[in-house]
Amino acid sequence: MTTARISGTVWAALAIVYLVWGSTYLGIRIVVETLPPFLSAGARFVVAGLLLAALLAWRHGPGVLKVTRAQLASTAVVGLLLLLGGNGLVVLAETSVPSGLAALLVAVVPAWVVVLRTAFGERPGTFAYAGVLLGLAGLAVLTLPGLSGDVRIGGVLTVVAATLMWSAGSFSSSRVPMPRNPFAASAYEMVAGGLGCALVGLARGEQRGLDPAAVSARSWAALAYLVVFGSLLAFTAYVWLLHSAPVSLVATYAYVNPVVAVLLGWLVLDEALTWPIALGGAVVVAGVWLIVRAERRTVPAEPAEPEPLPLHGGQVPSRPSGPTV
Repeated sequence: MTTARISGTVWAALAIVYLVWGSTYLGIRIVVETLPPFLSAGARFVVAGLLLAALLAWRHGPGVLKVTRAQLASTAVVGLLLLLGGNGLVVLAETSVPSGLAALLVAVVPAWVVVLRTAFGERPGTFAYAGVLLGLAGLAVLTLPGLSGDVRIGGVLTVVAATLMWSAGSFSSSRVPMPRNPFAASAYEMVAGGLGCALVGLARGEQRGLDPAAVSARSWAALAYLVVFGSLLAFTAYVWLLHSAPVSLVATYAYVNPVVAVLLGWLVLDEALTWPIALGGAVVVAGVWLIVRAERRTVPAEPAEPEPLPLHGGQVPSRPSGPTV
């Protein structure tokens, strides 16, 4: 890593990833104030996926979207794991869980990925295992608000389930046939995951009594923000960074995003910053830092072609294995 490579453009793109992905938890919380969780998530990802596909076809020609049946099936499965199981459950949980707490619970995803890698015969190293222990310890502390009745324990457990689904999708995406172009893969994943969210919303009856005129202007604005900024702008900046900056620098988003989310929830929505959230969050972030440090020792100096993986707000390549919303 040389000073010349860390240009102003790199720092600007990194700031977008830090702030926009960190703010998506706040955006979700505002969306579900007056919009149903799964239907709103479905609309967000279908619209974002179609827009991304249209932009790719306009920029590179329709051929960029050509995939094999195996690749299409893989993107559908990964999209359902990440965006229905991962993001959809987070959106559902944020109807009862503060956005900052949700972000800190989601931050434990890299620890689950290390566990999965170990189960399949990989050896991530001492720092990674120490990070897992810290992450799980922080997760235990973060569940205290639910156990004490400060928030609904069901919502906390829903986010934990989301992290497991997200981790499974993140882990499997690098082991199944995927389109080479990460943007094309993400477009298919977003459409598949969005359709899955919409079907679950319809099955839950979220359409009953839904009156678009009764939806607040700020919920509509937050939904548009998630589509344009969370799922398109920040993801584009992230993939560009993987080709233009050291991976170790890009990976820092994994422990900056939760801090941004907690601060925004506290400032904008007046969410309580209790000692379990502060302590548990600090422990989780420390664990993520150790895992990222372990990854720095194993990745090449030059960023490789990214492997597509989606979250909560856009799709993230599988290295580093942190979440987004």
